[in-house]
Formats: sequence, structure tokens, C-alpha cells
Amino acid sequence: MDKNLEKRFRERAVTLGNCGDPAGLAELIDLTRLPVANVRRLAASAIGKLAGLADGRDAVAALQPLLQDAFPQVRQYAAKALGAYGIQAKCALVDLRDMAISPVEKDYNNTCAKLAIELIEEATRIEERKAEHCCQRCGVKLEADEFTRSKKAFQRPFCNYCFDEVFIERRNFETKVQLQKNIRAKDGTWVQSDGERLICEILNTEKIHYRYDERFRILDGYAIRPDFYLPEFDVYIEYWGMDTADYKIGMLKKQQLYQQQGKRLLSLYPDDKPRIRHMLLEKLAKYK
Repeated sequence: MDKNLEKRFRERAVTLGNCGDPAGLAELIDLTRLPVANVRRLAASAIGKLAGLADGRDAVAALQPLLQDAFPQVRQYAAKALGAYGIQAKCALVDLRDMAISPVEKDYNNTCAKLAIELIEEATRIEERKAEHCCQRCGVKLEADEFTRSKKAFQRPFCNYCFDEVFIERRNFETKVQLQKNIRAKDGTWVQSDGERLICEILNTEKIHYRYDERFRILDGYAIRPDFYLPEFDVYIEYWGMDTADYKIGMLKKQQLYQQQGKRLLSLYPDDKPRIRHMLLEKLAKYK
């Protein structure tokens, strides 16, 4: 880029940031896309100065990609600016956390990212304390301690009365599931069906580590219990062993959830049992 043109862009970014006019955001967003690191850096800084004035969603959407910029100072100023947007920048927390602990990142960027995280999380806590929350079951307004307790335990808001009911329901469900595990695989795992037993024994023979029937949270506020999870493959296995209408409805909902969250799902059915070893290993080979 021509030096004089680059200088004009840099000066324009500084002017737009200092004037405090939210109407300048669109122009600053355009400047973040230019192929000059110093212009992108100054544009990110200027967008940060418009926090509380300009549209937070548009500002954050422009800043977040700059956390992956090839130039460390652009990443630095993007992190600083995101911190200024507080709760509006909550969507950038994952990227900021990666930046904060990255061993290949500059020290000053690790520090900037940590500070931005603190600012965003504190703004989120303040906003949650101000907000009114109601019980998901009965609709009653929650006290702060009720909201904190239920969100920590269930990721859902419940009053203390409903919390106890949900806890008992959950415990009874867990007990019912455990009682249904009456088939033992060769490695000692208790499972619910002969198909699951075969899968256990195949995985054990192949020395593939698995976690059976454990609760996973793959979506905020929603937990699932896959039949099997293979950590080294990052693959979920479901053995769809029943043929009732209610079961099939639940199966379709669960399959849709896996798909929406971009998870690797390997499905097996009772008709697969004669060839289940071949089918299982063949499908897993795709993920090695």
C-alpha cells in the first residue's frame, strides 16, 4: 500500500476513535480489513474507545477475528478492545482463554487476554446480579442464592422447592438406569443390552479406552448420556436397541443434537450384531 495512503488510514482511525461518534464504527470496521497491520491495530483500538456508544454486536463481531491476526500487536489491541465491551463480548471468551494460555503467544498478549477475560466475566456477574430470574418449573422469582445453587447443579434455574423435587427425580432416574444394567461384559462393565456388551468387548479387545453411560454437557444447559464416548477418537457411540415410538422420537432428537453441535456420532442397531465388530472398527478407522 502507498505510504501516504497508509498514513491517511492510520490518522483516520485515530480521529474516529477520539471523536467518540458511534457513526464512525462502520468505517472503522472497514479499516480492520485492510492489509496493513498498523491500520488494523489502530482501528481495533478506536473501536474499543467506542464501547458504550457504538453497537456492541457489530463491534465485537469485527474485533473477534482480529484475535487470530498474524500480527501480535493487532491481537493485543483487539483483546483490549473486547474487554471494554464487557458482557457484549462474552462470545469471545473461548478465543480469549486460548490466547491467555497459549505458550506461543507473546507474554503481553497473554496478559491482555487475561485482563479482558476478567473484565468480561465481572461485567457478566454484575449483569446477572441485576437480572431477575424465575424458576423454570413453577415460575416463582428466585433469590440470588437459589439461582446460583440450581445453575451450578443443573444449569437451569429452580427455586429451592423445585430444586429438591428435580434432585429426587434425577436420583430416581439414575437408580432406575443402574438397575437396568444387568448384563456384564468381560471387562467387568455392567451394561443394559447384549449389543452394548458386544461393543464393550470389542473396544476392550482392541485396547480402545471408552467411557460408558456418563453424563456429558455438549450444549449449555443441556446434558446427554451417550452409550459410549471414546476420548482418543472424540467419537460418541450410540446403540439404538429399542423399537418403540417414544424411543424413536428420543433417538431422533438426540441424533439431531449431535449433528447441531458438530459431534462425531457412530450409530449401531440390533440388525448390525452379526457384523458389529467389522462395522464398528471400519467406522472408527475413518477417525484415526
